[in-house]
Amino acid sequence: MKKIVLTGGGTAGHVTPNIALLPSLKEAGYEIAYMGSYEGIEKRLIEDFQIPYTGISTGKFRRYLDPKNFSDPFRVIKGFAEARKYLKEYKPDVVFSKGGFVSVPIVRAAASLNIPCIIHESDMTPGLANKLCIPVATKVCCNFPETMELIPKGKAVLTGSPIRAELAQGNKLAGLDMCGFSANKPVIMVMGGSLGAANVNRAVRDALPKLLEDFQIVHLCGKDKIDNLLLNTPGYKQFEYIKAELKDLFAMADLVISRAGANAICELLALRKPNILIPLPASSSRGDQILNAKSFEAQGFSIVLSEDDLTTSELVDQVHRLYFSRQTYVEAMNHSGQQDSIKTIMGLIEEAAGSTAENS
Repeated sequence: MKKIVLTGGGTAGHVTPNIALLPSLKEAGYEIAYMGSYEGIEKRLIEDFQIPYTGISTGKFRRYLDPKNFSDPFRVIKGFAEARKYLKEYKPDVVFSKGGFVSVPIVRAAASLNIPCIIHESDMTPGLANKLCIPVATKVCCNFPETMELIPKGKAVLTGSPIRAELAQGNKLAGLDMCGFSANKPVIMVMGGSLGAANVNRAVRDALPKLLEDFQIVHLCGKDKIDNLLLNTPGYKQFEYIKAELKDLFAMADLVISRAGANAICELLALRKPNILIPLPASSSRGDQILNAKSFEAQGFSIVLSEDDLTTSELVDQVHRLYFSRQTYVEAMNHSGQQDSIKTIMGLIEEAAGSTAENS
């Protein structure tokens, strides 16, 4: 039986693409193991899938001054030794990494044992963890055409991001029923991420009087972000966070307003949902969401608005513009090269695993 080790962690975005690959890996006959940090979010997310999990010591790589910069390198060295010991015993044919700091000692340990490593870069510019892994990677999967220019020739492959198949299997009527919406009025879904986005929430709520004239709105506003004063507003439904029923809300939505995290926007692309992106400003991040959003805008997939300059009137105007030209955006997404990501990535995994078998 072929063996694969999956890794990635620190945030849900470094785990959910791995989860999306699980059905295809099992169908292809792989024995699957997962490596992450001792108690990171990846451990909790993977527990539901009955996959053997191995934790290692890990540390963060920082570009700024912090006392932990002196202790974390020793944690990384320990993690490398732990990963190498496990990989030497388990003998996987291939390692697939979705990134995050925990992946660095694992990918480096695998490379030291001549185990081929495929890594996935979600954002347009590689993060620090992946920058440390790219030199020893066999292939680097990319979400954006622009990223290909930043990766050594022969390594980069435009794949898009693996999306859970069930997201495309939603029931529109179930979504409408869940929200108490009518089938005769278009629906906007607002997504601010699992923790919510205060400025996006505020902008949408300020625009409600105008938007509700023509649309119904389901708002995934984040933990503890529900506005109790708006609970009984007709045509407006709030949820802190949705898991299993997300597919039904996607099926119901005509338009989406979202942050520009790589996994979120790849889901919008895979589902062909016309969208408005409001990326995290550079003051709150390394600017990756801004670059992601600009790429999607340049490819004709999205309208992009700046959070710093966002006004109620602009949001209302752009929602109407998007709705009336929505088919143009759907057509652009239909012709994207970032489709069939699971099939493309599985091809790379099979090729790498095959090379291990030939050399053993």
